[in-house]
Amino acid sequence: MTSTLVTPPVPAGRTADARGAAVPRRRTRVLALPEARWAAVALVLFLVALPLRLTGAPAWTWGPLYALTYAAGGWEPGLAGLRALKEKTLDVDLLMVVAALGAAAIGQATDGALLIVIFATSGALEALATARTADSVRGLLDLAPATATRIAGDGTEAAVAVAELRVGDTVLVRPGERIAADGRVVDGASDADQATITGEPLPVAKEPGDEVFAGTLNGTGALRVRVGRVAADSVIARIVRMVEEASETKAPTQLFIEKVEQRYSLGMVAATLAVFLVPLAFGATPAGSLLRAMTFMIVASPCAVVLATMPPLLSAIATAGRHGVLVKSAVVMERLGEVDAVALDKTGTLTEGTPRVTDVRPLPGSGLDEAALLALAAAAEHPSEHPLARAVVEAARDRDLALPAAGGFASTPGAGVRATVGGRAVVIGAPARLLAGAEDADSVRASVLGAELENGGRTAVLVMADGEPLGLLGIADRLRPDATPTVASLTALTGTAPLLLTGDNPRAAALLAAEAGIADVRAGLLPEHKVQAVRDLQASGRRVMVVGDGVNDAPALAAAHTGVAMGRAGSDLALETADAVVVRDELATVPAVIALSRRARGLVVQNLVIAGAFIAALVAWDLAGTLPLPLGVAGHEGSTVVVGLNGLRLLREAAWKRAAG
Repeated sequence: MTSTLVTPPVPAGRTADARGAAVPRRRTRVLALPEARWAAVALVLFLVALPLRLTGAPAWTWGPLYALTYAAGGWEPGLAGLRALKEKTLDVDLLMVVAALGAAAIGQATDGALLIVIFATSGALEALATARTADSVRGLLDLAPATATRIAGDGTEAAVAVAELRVGDTVLVRPGERIAADGRVVDGASDADQATITGEPLPVAKEPGDEVFAGTLNGTGALRVRVGRVAADSVIARIVRMVEEASETKAPTQLFIEKVEQRYSLGMVAATLAVFLVPLAFGATPAGSLLRAMTFMIVASPCAVVLATMPPLLSAIATAGRHGVLVKSAVVMERLGEVDAVALDKTGTLTEGTPRVTDVRPLPGSGLDEAALLALAAAAEHPSEHPLARAVVEAARDRDLALPAAGGFASTPGAGVRATVGGRAVVIGAPARLLAGAEDADSVRASVLGAELENGGRTAVLVMADGEPLGLLGIADRLRPDATPTVASLTALTGTAPLLLTGDNPRAAALLAAEAGIADVRAGLLPEHKVQAVRDLQASGRRVMVVGDGVNDAPALAAAHTGVAMGRAGSDLALETADAVVVRDELATVPAVIALSRRARGLVVQNLVIAGAFIAALVAWDLAGTLPLPLGVAGHEGSTVVVGLNGLRLLREAAWKRAAG
């Protein structure tokens, strides 16, 4: 069979429930496939004709049934083969139909009909495998609702198709509904189950200003969301495009096989003619020579070889997609298994990418304990959108601290914030800037404490009130919980420990790398320096994978043998540049997908060996002895089915568990 497993595009329309939520598609039924229906018709006709033929019934009773068998099972591959022939391409499917007709021409109508039935059944199995692979991928796609409740300027509500939404529209999301579009909350408070997009196991609180994603499930509150992206540009739509593009590409191994297939098929036709003509020259009967030639054409056909590559690779793409890794093409899936060196970005990749307060240090004599110092700082920082300010506010919320009212807020980029809290003039910023020139004891003590925090790889934030230092906060980006085991897994897979490429300062980078188990640290790098580091490694013969998330990582992702982007925090440029995207933000999936790729490559080799062994054995039997046509048919088509099913083993959940283990 020459077809490959291609994921069909998602239809524009889809079934929706009363709330506009997408209704999950059921698994494809066998008889829903036209290939399966035609194969079933051919089989029924053959089973009716065969007893008539074997019991000596008149030819007019079983002959038309055999003719209909040929037509039902052979018209589609025959037509496809003729179309390919018009493009000067010799399709092996056409050769199978010709072989069946040749068998009928020499009185072997039953054997030819058997070939057609088995051939059609093999095609139906392949089509079913294709559909089941597509079903596996569609679990990622059937998330976004079909309709949304749009709120007009006068406050009226109207149900509209999601495709009609435009950037700036406001939609109402009721409790329990799926969010219709990517955007930001403008009113209301709720929580959203984002596990399908980000992999977060718990619902995420949503309030005005927070980002929401199409296809995620709203909780118990009503939200008004301003649309930030049209449906075609949503996260879900990007996933759809990535999966479709992945399914439409062909790996280098497959392209090589298809290139060889054409030459092989021409050679096979020439050899078939020789198998027919040479015995004739030595006195063999035409019927016997033609039967041997037809048998040779069947068993020498490279159907199983052609099917050896794409099922394993596309099954691996589908399985990786189900577990939150979108591999953009079969080429990428094949290349992932070649990786023998890994370069990791720090912030957002090796770390969570979200600053958190790690230390609260009141100064002696300030009169404040940790809770009071943190509450004062959080009250002053509350109006700020700076990531460090949000970390301080979040830390206060985590401790359930009551925040006093603040007024007179002002923020100076690079300097910090000022606000009036409880009648005191509070200033928060970098110790070096706020304490420049100060020599009193409290200032010196604060400077020493700030240096201690920074030497520990933290960002030091000084809290002052009425010109007096009160204490310091230490803020740091936490290492991902799965970072250390991921580094160990990558080391075991590639034989070399990953290296860290970061623009952060060497001290902080070295401390975090040591915690993760990375010895090779290259810090203070600009984007061009990261690219040069990757190129230097590749110049030494290494196949480098770069894992990153930011705009500054995009050049290195493009320069690498394979680039992987962390999808949750990843910039648009990084997501577009990368070859694969970790949608659920789980770093541990990176070594798993490498292992899965290697498993797929191993199955490709297995399939080629199986196909080659079957062809060699059957051809040798036919040339050296007398291979019965039905047995040749069964052997050839059986090898095709075995190869196809072997490639689909990676669709099983056990395949991912084995890769991740």
